[in-house]
Amino acid sequence: MIAEIICVGTELLMGQIVNTNAQYISKRLSELGVNLYFEVTVGDNPKRLEETIKTALSRSDIAILTGGLGPTVDDITKEVSASVMGKEFVLHEESVTKIAEYFKARGIPMPENNTKQAMLPKDGIILENSCGTAPGCIMEKDEKALILLPGPPVEMKAMFESGVAPYLEKRSGEILYSRIVRIYGMGESLVQEKLKDFFEDQSRVSIAPYVKTGETTLRLTTRCKNEKEGEKVLLPILEKIKTRLGDVVYSIDDEELEEVVVKLLKEQGKTLALAESCTGGLISAKIVSVSGCSDVFIESSVTYANDAKVRRLGVKEETLLKHGAVSYETAYEMAEGIRKMSGSDIGASVTGIAGPSGGSKEKPVGLVYIAVSTKDGTEVQKLNLGNVREVVRERAAKAVIDMVRQSLIK
Repeated sequence: MIAEIICVGTELLMGQIVNTNAQYISKRLSELGVNLYFEVTVGDNPKRLEETIKTALSRSDIAILTGGLGPTVDDITKEVSASVMGKEFVLHEESVTKIAEYFKARGIPMPENNTKQAMLPKDGIILENSCGTAPGCIMEKDEKALILLPGPPVEMKAMFESGVAPYLEKRSGEILYSRIVRIYGMGESLVQEKLKDFFEDQSRVSIAPYVKTGETTLRLTTRCKNEKEGEKVLLPILEKIKTRLGDVVYSIDDEELEEVVVKLLKEQGKTLALAESCTGGLISAKIVSVSGCSDVFIESSVTYANDAKVRRLGVKEETLLKHGAVSYETAYEMAEGIRKMSGSDIGASVTGIAGPSGGSKEKPVGLVYIAVSTKDGTEVQKLNLGNVREVVRERAAKAVIDMVRQSLIK
């Protein structure tokens, strides 16, 4: 089954609104086993919208339209779609009642033009809007279908999940089941080299690699009747990938590094404290983004100035004078200091030169030292993370979190 997405709205063409709807629908169609070949954005012009819909139906089985279901004169999606499909409009009394209740619950008089939103195709499938006023609908004709969804993302997503997903599942009879493998510490090229045989044989399972800052991700996908069947196909392959790549695989469940670390800390009954310099609290922000981290995360100290490193962490003044703030020795003492002062099981630190200024020939921009301290000792790593400030900070933050992960799985 082939689908096409049509996003309606002049504001999208002018860049006034970021089109997140297309991204969401694309992802969901993939998961539902529906092929997507085209994605179009068109303005609030009846003639151009009509041409776009006709073109979509000529090459796809289903066209999903978002936007243009509001009560104003420039909201033309429903009217143009009905004209293309040869559908008659009638007032849908149930929708009128729900729209009126929506306004009443908010203590606002219902404008008369909102009744326009309840004019729906006589033989269409009505999609209830649980988050707003505009109902959606599905129009079918000659084995083709138009699916009309509201433009506001919250309304669109809720309607897609409650009405469109079940409709597409029933119509296609198949889904695409995917699992995500998260890798830290091995680049895309080396991953593909080590998994060459998996990439060469994609007859039943497709593997798509993609990269984000400091990480490599693999999406494994198979076409199947249900999730249980998909899991049966993918699980053996996931286990082989883990065995082949080793500890660089930190998740096969699409978890972030910080989620994995918090989970490991909980499982082992251990606590963590952080000392940050060049990352300025970024590592802490990642950790506290994980629900339940309060069980294992003791504290964080952002010690940017040398004086703060001495006062807050007990870094020796002579260490800073002799080796500098960005050094093996300072990172070592920062990690030990935060662990001892907080009473945590693990202390982790980072100090570096994020740039664009502050570098030298001996210590260039991107030079970062990270450390992890436990009762069994303290380990330090030296990294060179590029010359773009935000990239250096992001890579350093992830490196520290992964270093904590590695200390937990040893």
